[in-house]
Amino acid sequence: QVRLVESGGGVVQPGGSLRLSCAGSGENFGRYAMTWFRQAPGKQRDWIATITATGYTNYVDSVRGRFTISRDAAKNTVYLQLSSLEPEDTAVYYCNTILSRYPWGQGTQVTVSA
Repeated sequence: QVRLVESGGGVVQPGGSLRLSCAGSGENFGRYAMTWFRQAPGKQRDWIATITATGYTNYVDSVRGRFTISRDAAKNTVYLQLSSLEPEDTAVYYCNTILSRYPWGQGTQVTVSA
C-alpha cells in the first residue's frame, strides 16, 4: 500500500514562492502519471497539474506559467514549484495518481496572505 506524504507548504506573501514535495513509500509510482490537486476552504478538490511517466506536463489555466510540476523517479517524489503566488492559491495541496489510485495523504497547507 502506497503512502503519500506532502510537505513544503507554509504562509507566504503575494508574489512569493514555495516548493511542495510529495514522497511516496510502499510502491514505486514511476509508471503512473502523477497529479497535484488542491482544495480551498469550502470548495471541492480540484486538479491543477499532471506529469506523465515520460515527463509530459499539463496545467489548469489558472496556474499555467506560475507553477511547475516535476518528478524524481529515483526518490519516488513529485514536486510542485509555486511562483507568483496569489491569495486565490490558498488551499491544501495534495498529490495522487491522475486516477486517484492511492489513499490520500494529509496534504500540505499553502496560505498566501499579506
